[in-house]
Order: sequence, then C-alpha cells, then structure tokens
Amino acid sequence: MLLPGMLYFLVYKYLPMYGAVIAFKDFSINDGILGSSWANPWYKHFKYFYDSPYFAQVMTNTLLISIYKLFWLMPTSILLAILLSEIRWKPFRNIVQSILYMPHFISWVIILGISLALFSEADGLINTMLKDWGLHSFPFLTSNEWIRSLLVGSDLWQNMGWGAIVYLAAIAGIDPTLYEAARVDGAGRLRMIWHITLPGIRNVIVLMLILRMGTILDAGFEQIYVMYNIQVYEKADIIDTWVFRTGLEQFNFSLGAAVGLYKSIIALTLVVTANAIAKRWGESIW
Repeated sequence: MLLPGMLYFLVYKYLPMYGAVIAFKDFSINDGILGSSWANPWYKHFKYFYDSPYFAQVMTNTLLISIYKLFWLMPTSILLAILLSEIRWKPFRNIVQSILYMPHFISWVIILGISLALFSEADGLINTMLKDWGLHSFPFLTSNEWIRSLLVGSDLWQNMGWGAIVYLAAIAGIDPTLYEAARVDGAGRLRMIWHITLPGIRNVIVLMLILRMGTILDAGFEQIYVMYNIQVYEKADIIDTWVFRTGLEQFNFSLGAAVGLYKSIIALTLVVTANAIAKRWGESIW
C-alpha cells in the first residue's frame, strides 16, 4: 500500500533534485545537464542574484508579504474553525462551511477579474461609490500604498476557509467529556474555548506554524504574477517573479536553479530552527 506513495515521491520529488546541479553550471538546453560546462566561479549565479540591484527589494517584499499573510491567515483560520465548531445546528454549519471553502477553488485569474470589478480606479464598484459620495477615487491596483493590502486581503479571502479545515479536525478530536465537566463546573463558552479548545489544538497550531516557516520565501507566485504590474514592482515584486522575468523568460535556467536552491536552504534552516524552539515548549514535529 505504501509503494504508490513512495514511487510518487521518488519520481517527482527526489530524482528531480539532481537537476539542482545546473545551479553550478552554465546550463544549455542543447548540451543538457551533463554536457553543460561548470560555472566559473562555482557560485557565479548565486553572486549574480546577490549583486543584483533588486536583491534587497525582492527579499524585503517576499518576507513582508509572506509574514503579513501568515500573521493574518493563521489566526483567522483558527478563529473561524472555533466559530464553526460552536454552531450547533448542523445544516446551517454545513452551508456556512461550503460557502467559506468555495473561494479556495477559484483561480487567481478569476479573482483578478473580481478585483478589477471592485477596485478599478476607472469603473470599479468601490471607486464608483466613492465618487457618488463626492470623494476621490483610489488607485488600489496600481498604487504602492495599497497593493500589499490587496494581495494579503485577497489571499485571506481565498484561503481562510480552507485553512480552517485542519483546525476543525483537531477540535473534533478533543474529548467531549472535557466540555461536559467544564459545563458542570459552571464554565461558559468563552471559558471552555480558552481552557479546553485552544490547549487541545495547540500541537496542531505549532505543527502548522513550523510547516509554514518552510514556505516563508514563497509569497505566492501565481497570485502576484497575475495581480501585479510594472507600477507596483517596488512593493510587490518578489523573488519568484523576479527570477521568472530575469531568468526563465531569458532562458537563464541556471539562475532559476540557484535561487531555488538558495530558497530551499533557507527554508530547511527555518524549519529546523522553528522545530528546535518548539521542542523547548514540548511541541515539535520530530
């Protein structure tokens, strides 16, 4: 029964790791991985990334957008899971859950269309209402002041319902006799949430936080590539979009591999560090 899963990870996860060697080569499609010459010096492509005048900008944007998403998405998903678990009428809860899950299955292209319909400076619904009220419009989609809020807000809208699933499952696993005992002792709903629900899902929260640290440099390529534009590069251009423009669109695959390897090393370091810190509090993955 384990064989299909093991083969999947072997074929699609482990064997492709050999391709990371092109980060240390001047890769040519015609010559292939083995035939391409080694870069001189070996850190040539890493140095190109570090020496780029956009390095500080894309690193800052990546970290800030990713941290903003983490800061808003995790607490919101936890709160949403707790609120859903408190709904006693099951049909109503199922309807609410379905409505909250649906945005997760909407592509970013469709979400861009929704954003244009709502936030376009020329004829977006919100700006049209502001003009009708005698106020000036805001360039939400083309302003450095608003683009990060729009990115974080749209990501929150799409994923908070989906992110609540794992916390709902953890809440369902809490022993119901604990709530019965607390109720007998006179505890209200807020007391039970604070003293039973949150401690009961603490290990899942720590687990999700540790795993999220491994993707801290993945700020959401698909979303940002679809929603950003040249006017907001200063605040929205991240590592992945910069590499796509500078590396892949110009067939500089070695640069893309070098940056990908750099991100993987940072992610591994952050996960191991976060796990070590969590272990001091009695919660860890390994």
